[in-house]
Amino acid sequence: MVGLKLFRTDASQCGVSEVMPRLAEVEADVQGLVEAHMETLLGVRFLASEYGTGPVHKGRIDSLGLDENGSPVIVEYKRGVDAGVINQGLFYLAWLLDHRAEFEHLVRDRLGMRAASQVLWSSPRLICIAGDFTRYDVHAVHEHRRSIDLVRYRFFGSDLLGLETVASGSGGVQGARRVRRQAVARATAGVQDASMVELASAVDEALLGLGDGVNRVDRKTYRAYQRLRNFACLCPPQRSKLLVYLKANPKDVDLVPGFTRDVSGLGHHGTGDLEVQLRTPRDVERAQDLFLASYAAA
Repeated sequence: MVGLKLFRTDASQCGVSEVMPRLAEVEADVQGLVEAHMETLLGVRFLASEYGTGPVHKGRIDSLGLDENGSPVIVEYKRGVDAGVINQGLFYLAWLLDHRAEFEHLVRDRLGMRAASQVLWSSPRLICIAGDFTRYDVHAVHEHRRSIDLVRYRFFGSDLLGLETVASGSGGVQGARRVRRQAVARATAGVQDASMVELASAVDEALLGLGDGVNRVDRKTYRAYQRLRNFACLCPPQRSKLLVYLKANPKDVDLVPGFTRDVSGLGHHGTGDLEVQLRTPRDVERAQDLFLASYAAA
């Protein structure tokens, strides 16, 4: 985003004028805006602001949330560049993992009993939002075993906010790549048709291969593929097909009966309004552009 140039067009004068990027006056300006629209901006349900970690740790977590897969999320903000933002966030993440009951109580108070019972402690997340990051920050994200997203922000004019994912990584994802076949086999347990197991493996490889920083989160009823937000959810194989739900807008897709379906407002596992039905390796190839469009929008 540092190299992005934004221009306002003036149709009446047939001209353009550049909208200059700027940082926030104070860190709280970024925090307040993100917290007010956290689900839209990050795919995270807001839980608490400036959450105290008690007399021992003596800290305050900028924002606490719960993502669409039920993973706990800590969001830390910096107005500009701060070399300590990742370490600070990881310090709070360690505290959170030691205070699970307290976090679940907060979820129960804010979102209800069902959400609290489905908190996914296997993949807690840290999102750092700052004016910029160093190359050492980016390297640390790819080396660390935790799920960490670095997000650069800029304000444009008086009413535009830009967010750019600079780096996204999880040691768990790298491990998932190494044991992909075993993981897919577990996800397809009970499926007798070997072709469905192979098809699930092909989908898994296609989604993980869309770009850097794809995180895979396993839930009981679906597997989510995530950048900053989910972009695809793969359900366990049925007898003769796989169902993948994408964040692509069904209104922007030429729907094909038996292949793609608008499931807006219909109940289903995972997230996304576009259902893709896969029966053969050829279907996976046909769906590649849809996968990429959903990935790009996440």
